[in-house]
Amino acid sequence: MSERKVNWPMLVGGTVIIASLLAVLNGGFGKDPHYIPLATVGTVATDFTLQDLDGKAVHLADLRGHPVVINFWSTWCGPCKQEFPVLQTQPKNYPDVTFLGAIYSDDPNAVRRWFANPRLRLPYQQLVDPEGRTALDFGVTGVPETYFINPDGVIVHKHIAPINPTTLRACIELARKSGTAIDPTLLARCDPDASPGEAMQ
Repeated sequence: MSERKVNWPMLVGGTVIIASLLAVLNGGFGKDPHYIPLATVGTVATDFTLQDLDGKAVHLADLRGHPVVINFWSTWCGPCKQEFPVLQTQPKNYPDVTFLGAIYSDDPNAVRRWFANPRLRLPYQQLVDPEGRTALDFGVTGVPETYFINPDGVIVHKHIAPINPTTLRACIELARKSGTAIDPTLLARCDPDASPGEAMQ
């Protein structure tokens, strides 16, 4: 019988690929399957000037010195409707915080029709984002997503999924802190799944 030749380059290459896949799978076990690395967190929010539904311009840089909460949403988004009661009732509890809505991949006229029903209105300005450029700058991957910005303009947290009053309160406490460092204790209250390394040093 003739001896079989081993294709060593193919064998080694296949072993490396399998090992890499196992490492990725193993690294994912025990983690929240909805967790997404948030590249924009810890950076200064990209400045923008957008108009609200009444044509009034809002310049993000003008809001420096105060915490800002920006909620990206759409009328066609089912989960967005789940958080509406929170966003309708909670902002009044935070007079030092500026709340803004950013309309994501939606027709402003559809939003106007939506708000024609008083029960569906939100108590803060809704911004029109032409071509979704601001959403792209912020790293929006879907809706709803809520961004918390501190008085120095730093994005301290990005919440993915409908928000509840407890999370909103904890994340606002995080956003009230000035500076580029993110307090790990406050971050843990705002986002229990965040790792300590995500807090800026």
